[in-house]
Amino acid sequence: MKTYELFTPTKIGSSLLKNRIVMAPMTRCRAIENIPNALMAEYYQQRSGAGLILTEGTSPSPNGLGYARIPGIFNNVQVEGWKKITEGVHKNGGKIIVQLMHCGRISHPLNMKEGTQILAPSAVQAAGQMWTDSKGLQDFIVPKEMTLQDLSQTKTEFVSAAKNALLAGFDGVELHSANGYLLEEFLSPISNIRKDTYGGNIENRCRFVIEVATAVAQAIGKEKTGIRLSPYGVASDMPLYPEIDATYDYLSKELNKLDLAYIHLVDHSAMGAPAVPLEIKKIIRHNFRNTLILCGGYDKETAETAIENGLADLIAFGRPFINNPDLVERFENDWLLSQELNMDLFYSADEKGYTDYPFHKN
Repeated sequence: MKTYELFTPTKIGSSLLKNRIVMAPMTRCRAIENIPNALMAEYYQQRSGAGLILTEGTSPSPNGLGYARIPGIFNNVQVEGWKKITEGVHKNGGKIIVQLMHCGRISHPLNMKEGTQILAPSAVQAAGQMWTDSKGLQDFIVPKEMTLQDLSQTKTEFVSAAKNALLAGFDGVELHSANGYLLEEFLSPISNIRKDTYGGNIENRCRFVIEVATAVAQAIGKEKTGIRLSPYGVASDMPLYPEIDATYDYLSKELNKLDLAYIHLVDHSAMGAPAVPLEIKKIIRHNFRNTLILCGGYDKETAETAIENGLADLIAFGRPFINNPDLVERFENDWLLSQELNMDLFYSADEKGYTDYPFHKN
């Protein structure tokens, strides 16, 4: 009988994981008033068979909110809500890292609190629409180009949120520099048309991401700090550009210098996006000496192959964890995965399509 590395313990940063299976971050929109709640605690505890859970994108500040009903980690009420979630996961021997997601221009005023601003590297409007609970789908608006003061304040907010994460019992933080949100918006010459030291050439466009990663790592420890990247990702109106390969070659080398715990590389080709070329994955693997998590369309066998081949250390699974809360146990026992998946309920507000998917019956 084959022995799977996928089920063997490993370390990521300072955390010992019981297996190499990661639950990918997935927006689920159950945080009413942006506050983590008991329903979310049940959801994450159900899935704590994973060696590591990466939470849904969580805003580091009021300005970072974008989608309706996403959680934050910028006030005491939110920290207390997250404590119940981390306690539940830890009770089952899992580890959990919060993904800090500043939505940048992927937002709408109707999903924001009074006195907030929709910020981006440049005043470049994203194509597409955003769901609002009060008025349905609305076009994205032109964001405010960030001033140097805005940049400094936002960096401070990431640091404060990271410190809050440790107070809430998280095992670390993941900086969301993918999928078209604020940090990735700085990387692209299409969303970032600045003329100062944060725009223009590759070094300048990577500067803010590196500064945020540096500040967070210094505040909570590099061994508790990871980052998510999505080269060739086109989510949230992020068209491809000629310097993608060179950008991520440079960025991964700089992130290696920071000695971060991990890079989490996402490939959305399974959902119709352009594939991340194998060569880029190999370049990042070569440039970055610590843990590499790969995510995107894996099953048990392809995940095992990626680990055996040395391309990745851990594999993240997204949608299979939605309708298979006991995904790890199903993999271990070769039980069939549930195929029942109600996409209409991905982003609704209650337990339907969230905590009501059944566990396998022996």
